[in-house]
Amino acid sequence: MTKGRITTALAAAALGITLGASAAMAAPLCTDFGFAGLLAKCNKAELPPITLSAGKPLAEAPLALQSGAYYEIEIIADGTQELAITGPEFFRAIWMDEIVINDIEVRPMAIDSLEFDDEGTAEFSFIAIKPGRYELRIPGSTGESQRVQITIQ
Repeated sequence: MTKGRITTALAAAALGITLGASAAMAAPLCTDFGFAGLLAKCNKAELPPITLSAGKPLAEAPLALQSGAYYEIEIIADGTQELAITGPEFFRAIWMDEIVINDIEVRPMAIDSLEFDDEGTAEFSFIAIKPGRYELRIPGSTGESQRVQITIQ
């Protein structure tokens, strides 16, 4: 067994994933993690931004994530209205590395929602962990365009 395959097997075991399982089980984005483990550059993907704007959809399409992969996503508020985004079930299904707001890095233990009183950008960095279907949405909204569906495979 090669060093890269051993590293992959250990990472998969830590996440409860078995190698060689059915195609429905997702694998990390790369197999040669090196010393960085799941935080390796080859295991990182940037997601399309989520936009908070009065009367506009949050996202153009649902998001599909792989368990064990590291992601970055920007949440951009244009300031047209005071808006929040919530998704406690999703936030419990990931390991949050950091949230960056105005070049200030916050490393939270948990988060339920984020509210923008004015225009601004928050960048989330996280590892998808628990497979399932989740959503981020504007609290109190009922429209389909005011939520984004997220699937962790």
